[in-house]
Amino acid sequence: MAAMPLHLLRRVGPLAEVGRRDRRLMARSAALPRSRADRALLLLSRSADKSLLWWCVAGALATRKGSLRRGALRGLGSVAFASLSASFVAKELLPRRRPASSAVPEHRRLLPRPTSSSLPSGHAASAAAFATGVALEAPAAGLALLPLAAAVAYSRVHTGVHWPSDVGAGAALGVGAAVATCHWWPVRDDRPGRTAHRAEAPLMVDGEDMLAVVNPGSGDPADDPTPEVRFAWPKAELLFPDGEADLRGHITAELDRRGGRVRALGVSGGDGTVAAVASVAADTGLPLALIPSGTLNHFARDVGVRSMPDADLATERGAAVGIDLGEVVVEGRDAVQRRWFVNTASLGGYPEMVRLREKIQQRHPKWPSAVLAMIRVLRRAKPFPVRLNGKRALVWMVFVGNGTYAPKGFWPNRRPALDTGLLDVRYLRADVPYSRARFVLAAITKTLHASHVYRQRDLPELDVEVLDGHRRLASDGEVGPLGRVFRFRSRPSALTIYRI
Repeated sequence: MAAMPLHLLRRVGPLAEVGRRDRRLMARSAALPRSRADRALLLLSRSADKSLLWWCVAGALATRKGSLRRGALRGLGSVAFASLSASFVAKELLPRRRPASSAVPEHRRLLPRPTSSSLPSGHAASAAAFATGVALEAPAAGLALLPLAAAVAYSRVHTGVHWPSDVGAGAALGVGAAVATCHWWPVRDDRPGRTAHRAEAPLMVDGEDMLAVVNPGSGDPADDPTPEVRFAWPKAELLFPDGEADLRGHITAELDRRGGRVRALGVSGGDGTVAAVASVAADTGLPLALIPSGTLNHFARDVGVRSMPDADLATERGAAVGIDLGEVVVEGRDAVQRRWFVNTASLGGYPEMVRLREKIQQRHPKWPSAVLAMIRVLRRAKPFPVRLNGKRALVWMVFVGNGTYAPKGFWPNRRPALDTGLLDVRYLRADVPYSRARFVLAAITKTLHASHVYRQRDLPELDVEVLDGHRRLASDGEVGPLGRVFRFRSRPSALTIYRI
């Protein structure tokens, strides 16, 4: 191997040197007796070239929804960050001579031998980054991957292409890269939202006296939730949405027809279906039982109902809580309409931004998908003048959440509490020079809290008056009515919902 230039050795000083401990550990590894593990470690080391091994593992994890899929995405994002840091930064700044080919027995030598700097080990960095990234979202899966990641890291010493300290430095870099992703891409907290309001609700054994709305079109079209609902609530009356009819009106008509014999409402569907049924439950004072079967299930996740067994157990025990709902009164040209919302309501480009993010996210990690969606929508957006609680402003969009969301950036994803009595109000100003570019830059650098173009407030109520005509409201993923004045209010404990 060619000698390293003297000026490089002088530049990095002792980091370029190999200490006694490295040589001693390398000698111990080389002295291990010949075994089948030699061949296995050689193949394992090659399989991790260009992170191919981790792409395969991520593909397997991504076949499962929830934390495993999120772990796969975070793992790959961590690998990308670690690989760039190791190959294009650390190796350039910290050049070091690799072990001589004679350091290990011939049958264990990796060929062709790498020619880049020995410090740090890129394979160890990628292995540690992937395992740590997965562990942040799915701790059990990350723990299961730890032996594989450790084997990949050690294989670089066993095959004679890295010193042990190279592997240690690479592993530390990989862990740091995975943890750093949390700065831009917070780990989802799956704990249910807190509420101090216990509520009275009747025991619903087998769903007797329950009217349950089932939407087979929610979520995966091939996964009809009807059999699951019949299993949980065999005595319930099932109601299937008619795509041509207003679901709220359909439910109300069915309740009137049954003349007070319904003691609870049930729903199995996505957030849009759940919002419609919840609004009727709030209006009638009936408790709501929920089986999540949509694509995202934001409301069910915040409430803490993960599956059919959760809902079934809660109804069998009569365990329920009171949670807040958002209310908006829309004053249009000829009519005044009142609507409930369980998650969010918005004016402007926010609904399109969410739709685009979810579409892009099917192929790319969540955080880059959010940035791409944000840029695309803001590029086409047009500002509109409003009065927010009487104060004039020019905005690109207005977001109103039912309850206080976290994190406080522009991509809220959970509610730590369901009984705050507050609305989460966020809007993007358009009266500041280069406001869109400044917003995107602040979102990327996570400095929105200090940005002059972004505002976030927790308020019990918000009045929005549109000054240039009428705007359409979007709430819980559905496009709502046109209006000129929108009066948002938080309604504490407006909904009783079954939850353990």
